[in-house]
Amino acid sequence: MTTTDQPSAAVRSRQSFEETLEASDRRVAEFEARNQTVIERLQHFLHGNPTMVPVIVLLVSVIAFGFVAGDRFFSAFNLSLIMQQVSIIGILAAAQSLVILTAGIDLSVAAIMVLMSVIMGNLAVSMGVPAPIAILVGFVGGTAAGAMNGLLVTRLKLPPFITTLGTWNIFFALNLWLSGAQSIRSQDIDAEAPILKLFGQNFGMFGAQFSYGSVLMVLIFAALWYMLNRTAWGRHVYAVGDDREAADLAGIRTNRILVSVYALAGLVCALGAWASIGRVGSVSPQSFYEGNLQSITAVVIGGISLFGGRGSIMGPLIGALIVGVFQSGLRLVGVDVLWQVFAIGWLIIIAVAIDQWIRKVSA
Repeated sequence: MTTTDQPSAAVRSRQSFEETLEASDRRVAEFEARNQTVIERLQHFLHGNPTMVPVIVLLVSVIAFGFVAGDRFFSAFNLSLIMQQVSIIGILAAAQSLVILTAGIDLSVAAIMVLMSVIMGNLAVSMGVPAPIAILVGFVGGTAAGAMNGLLVTRLKLPPFITTLGTWNIFFALNLWLSGAQSIRSQDIDAEAPILKLFGQNFGMFGAQFSYGSVLMVLIFAALWYMLNRTAWGRHVYAVGDDREAADLAGIRTNRILVSVYALAGLVCALGAWASIGRVGSVSPQSFYEGNLQSITAVVIGGISLFGGRGSIMGPLIGALIVGVFQSGLRLVGVDVLWQVFAIGWLIIIAVAIDQWIRKVSA
């Protein structure tokens, strides 16, 4: 009796369950579609294309200053002069961008650049070392200085801001010690190692004069764009900047990526050191003292997020050009240097505010 009763009870239970299902509501869940406003569509577009913000700002700036300053602004001489003036800051911004993409910051980029220029100049001019070897030593030294920053951040778990603030002082002190606070004159460089001034030489194109330093700046950005967008290393850099813990869980060797980023930034600074000798015409231990702040300005205006993981490496190139356009345009209309700095300060604040507004999409 027990064996025959159990199946019948199960059948009754199953039938009751099925009846309950048949009586239930079978409508599919629906979500009400909401039309986005023009501002919301713009916000989503800029979130997916962060480089468009500096591009728009650059175009508006060029049109505005062209209207105010007239033909003087659009002259071939003035436009080529802007490119020459932003070349060194642009190279520093390229190095700074790599670090900021990992949610860090490097306050020592200008100090590394000046220190490597002093090393190259002293070896080639004062010590008689062949100029190509002196340049190579500068490249190795810049890479080592950047790698030291990366090792301090990863091994000792120090904040990048504090780490690079400390190494900025270290590199600046070494710079003054090696140079004796004395510049190497242009005449001495011409006599002993003229190749050090290679990137200060100009060439004509379309009626304008461009320096090889400007070409170097563009080539550096192009190479970094390829590395960040077409290699696994570049994808790992963005992943570390976006969420380092998630990158660890995904199997990315975050410490190795960070050290490589800081080392590459140091190498870019060494390239900037070679270009800066040609730009200044001499080796000066006091040159580009505000390069750190100017490089961060170009990065922020260029649309790379200070929180890491978002932005295009081409943005800081446009950001550097924006700063150059502002300075040139304001100078042509007779604005005092003090108010030029004032305008650039507001430009930085507006750029950060726009970045915060765009990030709300992902939130």
